[in-house]
Amino acid sequence: MLEEVEDYAILFLDREGNIENWNKGAEHIKGYLATEIIGKNFTVFYSAADQKKGLPQKLMSAALERGKAKHEGWRIKKDGSRFWGSVTVTAVHDSAGRHVGFSKVTRDLTEKLEQEESIRDYSRQLEQKNKELEQFVYIASHDLQEPLLTVTNFINLFKEEYGDKLDENALIYLKYINQSSERMKDLIRGLLDYARLGRKVEQLKVVDCKLVMDNVASDLLASIQKHQAILKYGQLPTIVGDQTQIRQLFQNLVSNALKFARDNVVPEIGISAVETEEGWMFSIKDNGIGMEPRYLEKIFIIFQRLNTRADFEGNGIGLAQCKKIVELHRGKIWVESVPGNGSTFWFTLNKIKDEKI
Repeated sequence: MLEEVEDYAILFLDREGNIENWNKGAEHIKGYLATEIIGKNFTVFYSAADQKKGLPQKLMSAALERGKAKHEGWRIKKDGSRFWGSVTVTAVHDSAGRHVGFSKVTRDLTEKLEQEESIRDYSRQLEQKNKELEQFVYIASHDLQEPLLTVTNFINLFKEEYGDKLDENALIYLKYINQSSERMKDLIRGLLDYARLGRKVEQLKVVDCKLVMDNVASDLLASIQKHQAILKYGQLPTIVGDQTQIRQLFQNLVSNALKFARDNVVPEIGISAVETEEGWMFSIKDNGIGMEPRYLEKIFIIFQRLNTRADFEGNGIGLAQCKKIVELHRGKIWVESVPGNGSTFWFTLNKIKDEKI
């Protein structure tokens, strides 16, 4: 049965490490026929450097002392090429307890090693590209503010010095230029805030979500009163995370619910959380305008808007920020919605045990 196994090289060595049997797996992995290798010492599978360090002998000594020894490293085939082998050497004793040799099982993990290295290389490249992209967005957003500030200042100077000489059309043109400048300023500020998320590794802290919501409700009091909204939330859990980002997450979602309220309908916003095996699952439910199913993924993409600015203000950054914050906390966010009957935003904040995010 052992001779027919092809995925593992299974050998029996005598007490000096000489090979006494050879299965199909050994032939497949190492390239030797049984007639070519039986009787030779298993050190032939090790590089000159490993032989010089006495690695084969150390494995036998460790197996004899502890019963079993494991090792991963490069091994040599008959043709001189290398493969990454996972080796287990076990001391073998007879019925009287006398040491008679060793069993040696080898598995070729070269393909697995190459895949892992490929994934690590890709991850390093992706991390570098993300850093470069974040740096580009940060620098570009910062540098764009200077000429925009100059435009805004000159618009104001122009109006002050020549306002009485301009006709109605000219004043309207200036108004549109100023409004576009302000929108551009808001877009740059939002892009800059989005780029800053996750740039600095913060120490995780205990965050009381109930206290966070109390603060958010206080900050949004004017907007809540303006819409005559009903904001309901009971006891919310204490989690581990970045308090500033968690506060921004709740504030963006509650502001979003207030913004997309239906006409002549009192906005009702309910916030709750349930504990799951993975962590805490939060929901923020409203009775607003809702949205069609085909838009449920699109809304989390930066600068994506479902409505015109004439109907609803905003730049399409808030929900993208929410998604990034949740993902930085190793959670996920999604939405369920019925057109004309409100939306429920769900997100998870996992029980993080690491000290940093």
